[in-house]
Amino acid sequence: MIVITSNKIGQERIAEIVAYIERHEVKAHVSRGEDRTVIGIIGKADPVLAEHLRQMSGVEQVIKISKSYKLASRDFHPSDTVIKIKDVEIGGDQLVIMGGPCAVESPGQIDEIARLVKMSGGQVLRGGAFKPRTGPYSFQGVGVEGLEMMAEAGRKHGLLTITEVMTPEYVDICAEHADILQVGTRNMQNFDLLRKLGTIQTPVLLKRGFSSTYDEFLNAAEYILAGGNPNVMLCERGIRTFESYTRNTLDLAAIPALQQLSHLPVISDPSHGTGRRELVEPMCKASVAAGANGLIVEMHTDPDNSMTGDGVQSLFPDQFARLLQDLEKLAPLCGKRFETPKEPVPAGSWRI
Repeated sequence: MIVITSNKIGQERIAEIVAYIERHEVKAHVSRGEDRTVIGIIGKADPVLAEHLRQMSGVEQVIKISKSYKLASRDFHPSDTVIKIKDVEIGGDQLVIMGGPCAVESPGQIDEIARLVKMSGGQVLRGGAFKPRTGPYSFQGVGVEGLEMMAEAGRKHGLLTITEVMTPEYVDICAEHADILQVGTRNMQNFDLLRKLGTIQTPVLLKRGFSSTYDEFLNAAEYILAGGNPNVMLCERGIRTFESYTRNTLDLAAIPALQQLSHLPVISDPSHGTGRRELVEPMCKASVAAGANGLIVEMHTDPDNSMTGDGVQSLFPDQFARLLQDLEKLAPLCGKRFETPKEPVPAGSWRI
C-alpha cells in the first residue's frame, strides 16, 4: 500500500502521517518527488488503516500495491533512482562503463588494466578478488590481497571500483576497499547476504539469477532495499536457455521491462550474457539502444592466459577502446551522454 501526499504540505505533517502509520505495526518509507511525496507501507496493514489514511488532511490518495516487491516498484518511487558515487551518476543520463578482468591476478596486471580502462573512457574498474566457481578445483581468487590491489589501482588512475562479495562475513571488508559491491548470479537468492547488504550504504550491483524471472529478481532487490540500503542497481547478465552456441542468452527485453517495473538503474553484462568475444561489442551497443544505464564488460591484456579461463569472453584493450569510441557516438542518440579521452587507441592486436 502507498500513500500519496501533496508536496504543498510540510515535512512536519508528513512526519505525523508516518508516525500514525508506524503505530499500526508496519514500516513507512518516504520518497519525495517534485510534485508529490509517496509513503510506502511495508508489512501487513489492517484494511481499516487505509480508510483512516484517506480521511487525513494532506493525503491525496491511498493505493494498494499487489506486487510482492514494494520498495523496488515504480509505483512506490515514480522517478528514476540516481546513485551518485563521487563524480559518477548511475541511473541518470550518464552512460557508465565498468571494465576490467574477471579476476584480479597481480598488482601489475590490475594496475595496467586500470590505466587502459581510464585511457579508454571507462569510469569503473571491475575485478574479482573472490571468485565463485562451478568446480571446487578452479581458481577461486586471491582474496583480501586482491581487494587491496584493486583499491590501489583505482585510486592511482581515478576510477571507481566494483568487486564481488560472496558471503555476509566479507561484506564489511569488501565495502572498505570497493565503491560498489557485486552480487553474482549464483548468490541472487542468498538471502543472508542480501540482508547484510541492506545494513550498509555502499551501492550494490545485483546480478539476475541465470534462471530467475523478473519478479524473483526484483524481490531479491527488495531484501536489500527493505534493510535500509537504497543504492541498488539491477544487472541483466544472461539467462540459461536451450541454446548452446552462447554461454547464456542475454535478455535484452529485460532492460526496458525492468525499467518499467522498477525505478532502479539497469546495467547490462554482455560478456557473461554471450560468453563469446565477437558478440560482446554488438550486444553492448544493443544494450545501450535498449536503454541500459551502463555496461559491465570484461577486458584483459592477455585473455588467452587469464587465470579464470574466461578469456574467450574478454575484450582485448584496443577492442575495448574502440567499443567506447563507438558508444560515444551512439549514446546521444539514446538519450545518454558519454565521452572518451581524446588520446590514441591503446596499442595491441585487433583480434576476433
